[in-house]
Amino acid sequence: MDRVSSLPDELLYQILSFLPTKDAAVTSVLSKRWPNLWKFNPNLDIDDTLFLHPEDGKGERAEIRQSFVDFVDSVIARQGDSPIKKFSLKCITGVHPDIVNRWICNVLKRGVSELVLFTDFSFEDTEEDNYRLPEELFHSRTLVKLKLRSELCVDWWCHGGTERYSFSLPMLRSLDMDSDYIVCTSDLEEFIPSFPLLEDLRMANIPWHEEHVTVTSASLRKLNLHGIGCLDDVNPSSVSFDLPNLLFLIYFDMVAEDYPVVNMKSLVDASINLQVDDGVVKRLREPNNDLLEEDDVPDAVLLHFGNVVKLINGIQHVQRLSFNTDTLEVLALICDSMPVFNNVKFLGVSGEEGRGWQAMPALLRNCPHLETIIMKGLLHDVTDKCGDACPCISSEDRGLSLKSCPVNRFEIQGFRGTMKEMTIIKHFLDFLPSLKRFDVFIEDDEPTQLRNAELSNCVTEMFKLYDKLFPSSNVQLLQSTRRASSSDLVLPSTKDAAVTSVLSKRWLNLWKFNPNLDIDDTLFLHPEDGKGERAEIRQSFVDFVDSVLARQGDSPIKKFSLKCITGSIQTL
Repeated sequence: MDRVSSLPDELLYQILSFLPTKDAAVTSVLSKRWPNLWKFNPNLDIDDTLFLHPEDGKGERAEIRQSFVDFVDSVIARQGDSPIKKFSLKCITGVHPDIVNRWICNVLKRGVSELVLFTDFSFEDTEEDNYRLPEELFHSRTLVKLKLRSELCVDWWCHGGTERYSFSLPMLRSLDMDSDYIVCTSDLEEFIPSFPLLEDLRMANIPWHEEHVTVTSASLRKLNLHGIGCLDDVNPSSVSFDLPNLLFLIYFDMVAEDYPVVNMKSLVDASINLQVDDGVVKRLREPNNDLLEEDDVPDAVLLHFGNVVKLINGIQHVQRLSFNTDTLEVLALICDSMPVFNNVKFLGVSGEEGRGWQAMPALLRNCPHLETIIMKGLLHDVTDKCGDACPCISSEDRGLSLKSCPVNRFEIQGFRGTMKEMTIIKHFLDFLPSLKRFDVFIEDDEPTQLRNAELSNCVTEMFKLYDKLFPSSNVQLLQSTRRASSSDLVLPSTKDAAVTSVLSKRWLNLWKFNPNLDIDDTLFLHPEDGKGERAEIRQSFVDFVDSVLARQGDSPIKKFSLKCITGSIQTL
């Protein structure tokens, strides 16, 4: 018996949604039930590279491109006016923009809630400077998630007939724009609040059209903002954040002269990635050296870099904190005024040749409850101020900031196998008093000396020695690879993951040991149908959760998500 075909349509649609539409269409040969099933799948994933194979040059042939257009047209025609949830389109190999916009308009009319567009049009394709998104996209009343990708430019404003702020996306909760250049409004302060329900925003890479930038929103929970400074690579005069409900922040930008408003009182996770060039780094380290040539950053602007302390003060209450190497250079200016991060338990920092660790001693001292450090790269510039945190320069107070650091887990990424790195690792092991786990990862795609067999054996033996010398630290040299496991079932809800037990003998028990549980009573009780009011239905939900927990026994669990809103279940 075909056990998969006996599954309900909703689950089969979900299974098909993980396949590109081209592959989903192939399932029509499986049985009598399948020929029409894929046609009404409310999740379409169109990828022209699966048809045109640009690596083989097929995309250059007009008849091949036309076959792709004909396929998409036929899929959309067969679906008619049926509702659609998600439409994902990757179109980078020469299909005309007018055709792409026709497809987009079709799914917008059918009430699409999630739209993912990855386009790459040449100037010959567009016959203009930039690809123009269709007008209908900016007036959708059903879009909840919108993701825009383009190799050249994402153009939010410059399209026929649309004036500034004349758009309406009242249901949009997630907006993700990524390109080499984003054309957007000159006033971000008005742009973001125009989306009343927006919770998740990512913009990369966006230039500031005004010297004074204000990011404000009462609804945002996640912000990933990649600024590239003002036009002509000028540092912004000021950047303000008025985001009282923001929880997660990733911020890239040139250093502003001032941060007058930093209101992010709910923030729990912050990654600050300021950008400075080599010339600025030299001038920051030697501000009184008149022999250094002035670069694009005037002295008057450089003098205000110390105002970055206002930004850091505004995020001092977070629990997770990360800085890139350029930010560490800027933080060296405020070591004496750096705030205490009483809530920080996770710290992420980087090392890079050409950048120093002058701020590291103060940073470690000011994280009194630190539990985990993840360091991306150990190699860095030797300066006269980082010797406290590393063995670069001998000093009487060597390792002092480490001795007071309570961190118990240390992870190093991008290990290259050099003796300098081994010396730094030994330094950490010598002076960090509370280490219980020390993991060093080799990256497959990064340069390393460990490809030399003799050096690899030497480094391996040194790690074995370190593990013997520091048995409580559990020192390990690891390969950074990802293996498929039951955690791959994290995407479906636990109810849907359980249904996969019918697929084969291997799947029968796999879901039971998934370390990520997602329990949602609405998937059982269907409150919109009134089923949640029936005691026996509510009890079946309780029985299911009990059985899941019982089957897992004492196995470790990473994540437990519980949505329980449709009944007086008091003992769960």
